[in-house]
Amino acid sequence: MRRPKPPPESVSGSADDVETEFYEALQRGDIDRLMALWSDDDEIACVHPGGPRLLGAPAIRASFEAIFANGVIDVVPEKVRRLEAHSTAVHSVLERIRVRLPEGERLAWVVATNVYLKAAQGWRLVAHHASAGTIAEAQDVAEMGSTLH
Repeated sequence: MRRPKPPPESVSGSADDVETEFYEALQRGDIDRLMALWSDDDEIACVHPGGPRLLGAPAIRASFEAIFANGVIDVVPEKVRRLEAHSTAVHSVLERIRVRLPEGERLAWVVATNVYLKAAQGWRLVAHHASAGTIAEAQDVAEMGSTLH
């Protein structure tokens, strides 16, 4: 079942624009803006590092509300790799997150995949899947080809 939702006012229409708005909403802790970027489809999905698969807007919203209860997310998308075909865009993103701990500031790395679909209301996020990373993820690894024996 689809929910009526107004389109985000400042998103000009590309998957890149929606992604920019997504990370800005995380940085501001703006739950309404963040949720306006998602598709209105019931099958949207989100996986936070180490967490379960969340399906549908209510579950996704509740998870981000819980995260924002601890403060905004100081996240910067880096090394975005894009694949776009027709009405689908898949972005592989290295997220750099600044974490403030009692012993000082630390950097954390998250490897995320964001999937966007283009529908009547424009590009919208349909899946965000994030996994804990390490500093090694800051370096891209490409398999040079292998032969199975």
